[in-house]
Amino acid sequence: MAAFTEWVGAGRKLTATGRVTLVHARELVELLDTGDVIDPSIGGRVSRTKSSEELPHLNAVVEWAKASRLVRVTNARLTVVKKNAALPRRPLPLWQQMFEVFGKLGSTLCPSGWAESLLRRHFDDGIGVVLAGIHARGGRVRVEEVCVWAWETVAAGYQLTDVQQATLRRCNDRDVRRALGVLDQFGAVRLDGEQTEQTVALTALGRWAMARRLGEPEPGEPILQIKVTLLETAAPVMWRRLLVPAGIQLDRLHQVVQAAMGWQDCHLHSFSDAATTYGRLDPEPAFTDERTVSLVELIKGEGDRLGYLYDFGDGWEHEILVEKATVAEPGMRYPACTAGEGACPPEDCGGASGYQELRKVLADPSNDEHEHMLDWLGLANAADFDPTRFDLDHTNQALVASAMPR
Repeated sequence: MAAFTEWVGAGRKLTATGRVTLVHARELVELLDTGDVIDPSIGGRVSRTKSSEELPHLNAVVEWAKASRLVRVTNARLTVVKKNAALPRRPLPLWQQMFEVFGKLGSTLCPSGWAESLLRRHFDDGIGVVLAGIHARGGRVRVEEVCVWAWETVAAGYQLTDVQQATLRRCNDRDVRRALGVLDQFGAVRLDGEQTEQTVALTALGRWAMARRLGEPEPGEPILQIKVTLLETAAPVMWRRLLVPAGIQLDRLHQVVQAAMGWQDCHLHSFSDAATTYGRLDPEPAFTDERTVSLVELIKGEGDRLGYLYDFGDGWEHEILVEKATVAEPGMRYPACTAGEGACPPEDCGGASGYQELRKVLADPSNDEHEHMLDWLGLANAADFDPTRFDLDHTNQALVASAMPR
């Protein structure tokens, strides 16, 4: 990438469609050793390359440089972004920046048209799950299993026939393998073995980058002790005390709260401070993107609070209270739960008022709804429902699993 930005220099003219000219492409393929073949010989006949668009590896370099904010297009010219001009001379920050924007390369790495995969449309989500899952496993994972993670992520919400599923799944697996191949060349993962038994693992550099992406702290880095309390419910009040990295992003904090409290993440959610609501942009474009904000950006110190709402229908309101600031200890895994009380209410029971009514019905065997409520909860008898239940070990196991693909 350093060689490419140096080549761009004071600027390079692009074609009318915004592509690198074929003359420049011939120069770059040799300079960068991209592996693209210009004017390939097919069946003894030369097939003339008509556009740099036909050179996938070179295109990946150009688009990756754009996504990394190393270069940009201005007045049909490719120019260096001045504020990042020094980045190519700083190998580790450059690598980290390129790794962080890899999820933006779906339209570059995945073919369009009749062979288009769902991964192309949801590349950031699909590859994000793949990398998080490999990181959580802590070792080698079969690529076939990784492809399943990506498929289940990108296909969620689509109604597909069996034929569509089979075709799109093949395309998806192809693109996952292609993306892993690029990450292997980039030094983020290492592939090993033949196609049917191929495995993948993060490199030391990849583990470092994923730990930073997931907000996992190094020893001595800032940690916040927070107390998450479910509001407006009758005793016992449900709460969890958690240790989380101060720099944890809100989308990851959402996963942590879900796992610690015991929710199933089946509904929409949002965070809110005094001025702004944060959440997923789809289907709520009015929200501020939770992926762009960290916890430490929203709190000023001990005693600060943040709201968390889960299930906009039932309206489960939570308070996130910052109790104290500390630092990460060697050998300790974060996030972690250190204490808590109360069981998670059943999903879809009607919010705080519905939960209160449910408990009243379960406590009264003569109630007309008693048996129906037991059937709905899948319980043999009311004694199996314990609103005071809390298992610290189980909660911490759930926190570890929260970084895994689902």
